[in-house]
Amino acid sequence: MKKVTILSLDGGGIRGIISCIILRYVEEQLQKYDHPQAKIGDYFDLVAGSSTGGLIAAILLHPDENRKAKYSIQKGLELYSEKGGDIFQVSFWEKLINPFGLFNEKISEEALEKNLNEFFGKLELKELIKPCLITSYDIENRRAKLFNSWQAHLSTDNFLVKDICRATSAAPTYFSPVQIKSMYGQVFSLIDGGMYANNPALCAYAEARKIQFTEVLKNHQKVNNPGVNDMMMISLGTGVEAKSYPFKKMLKAGKISWVTPIIDILMSANAETVDYQLCQMFRTLGERNRKNYYRLNPSLKNASPAMDNVSRTNIENLIQAGLSYIEDNKEILNQIIQKLIKNKI
Repeated sequence: MKKVTILSLDGGGIRGIISCIILRYVEEQLQKYDHPQAKIGDYFDLVAGSSTGGLIAAILLHPDENRKAKYSIQKGLELYSEKGGDIFQVSFWEKLINPFGLFNEKISEEALEKNLNEFFGKLELKELIKPCLITSYDIENRRAKLFNSWQAHLSTDNFLVKDICRATSAAPTYFSPVQIKSMYGQVFSLIDGGMYANNPALCAYAEARKIQFTEVLKNHQKVNNPGVNDMMMISLGTGVEAKSYPFKKMLKAGKISWVTPIIDILMSANAETVDYQLCQMFRTLGERNRKNYYRLNPSLKNASPAMDNVSRTNIENLIQAGLSYIEDNKEILNQIIQKLIKNKI
């Protein structure tokens, strides 16, 4: 039997460029060693994403006319590097009257929605080529809202992909919440799933446990309801942020002063916790199988930790951070590439 291959993609706004750079290297090597037209989406059995990771997941699983992956990861990189400035731009006047997003949302959602509509059009969740898991949070019903393409085939829980990407991107203080309708007319009021799962890898594991992969992928080389022993998981971050908050400075900080630190700490801490939990799960396995969990999270180097810094200099620094990680970790990345080839169906 072949391992069920899972790709999990963290949130991080424009820092998603780092994820795209690393995946581009993986894809180029797959093209070199397996197939000249190889695309990342054809090598993973489940792709999960939060926020910017959810957008990348949707790009990777976009179908072509043969129900194969339509886009190379290069398409995602182009979307960030070429459209990022349009999506995340804040005018001088908005900065003046709305510093730090204190009085209303920091960025207009119009450019984001325009680009999502142009890219995904009328594509439906159930049409994605593989099982996916994209996170968001329902602020009215106070519960996680998880979008999965395989479930969309079996129930009324089907949506336009552009609406899902808008929902998973609705990070508080950056973009406003959004109301979206399922294809059956049910309305959901949603914000960014990164609020509880900026690293959605554990959610991906739980989702994979429910899936009948033999039937969904129409291949008996994949197991149904896989356990951790049956999985290979790649969890990809958008850059390590180690900003310190000095005790004396925060000791008497008021509510406004805590807004940015709270969001920062919540998103990084839940990502670290998920990594810890998965490491412990895979360590219960034999020596060979315990090596099937990879957490790839580069140093930001000279890049800004901000999710909306779209200056040309910062975009170049994000690209360089990804390239530097590749250079320092080729052995691990090449292990992953060989395992993906081995476990492809």
